[in-house]
Amino acid sequence: MGLPISLRIEGAGEGERGSGGEAADRVFAWLREVDARFSPFLPDSEVSRLDRGELSDDELSPDLVEVLDLCERYRVESGGAFQVRLPGRGLDPCAMVKGWAVQRGAELLRASGVTTFCLNAGGDVVAAGRPWRIGIRHPERADRVCAVVEIADGAVATSGRYERGDHIFDGRTGLAATGLLSLTVVASTLTEADAVATAGFAMGADGVEWAAGRSGCEVFAVDAGRGVRRSPGFPV
Repeated sequence: MGLPISLRIEGAGEGERGSGGEAADRVFAWLREVDARFSPFLPDSEVSRLDRGELSDDELSPDLVEVLDLCERYRVESGGAFQVRLPGRGLDPCAMVKGWAVQRGAELLRASGVTTFCLNAGGDVVAAGRPWRIGIRHPERADRVCAVVEIADGAVATSGRYERGDHIFDGRTGLAATGLLSLTVVASTLTEADAVATAGFAMGADGVEWAAGRSGCEVFAVDAGRGVRRSPGFPV
């Protein structure tokens, strides 16, 4: 998926549904499958074939239908800021696929009997089973954190410019989003946390209030003027 993914499992031994190692193998097999099926950079992926018009709507897999439905939901709810079809660019649902796929990986762990784990995909995290302390990277200092959150069962996602530059675009203008340096969202699932963080970042400074106003979401943001804004319930 073009990013480092790590998994820590605690207290999972041999049992009726297998070992923690077997559960981890299933998670990484799933993520490799997602990359092969949904990457817009692979010419034979389902996403690329759809973008070229080689697949009709009734030929799409249920998984891709679900992802595209989620993309449309966040496009509407963000007023068009979250957009997977920018003018002049092909279909690119990566902003939705990562959080959705990693959340599905967490569900595979639970289905395998794993109850305590931390699944980290490029800094976006799903954790369960005990309190986990997760650092939010300083947007301008790779060796520093600007906050630490503690979650026992939920997800944390951060959108920012510090790793990949100006790669998040405001779908309303087609221009790179530059109003924030980083936006972190805590939610019950990584599907929600990652999508809200991306959409909110695309909206710029107004996206902080939009993200914080969503049910079940808590927000920590650093704006372009290096000011910090956070919602009252953010678990810092």
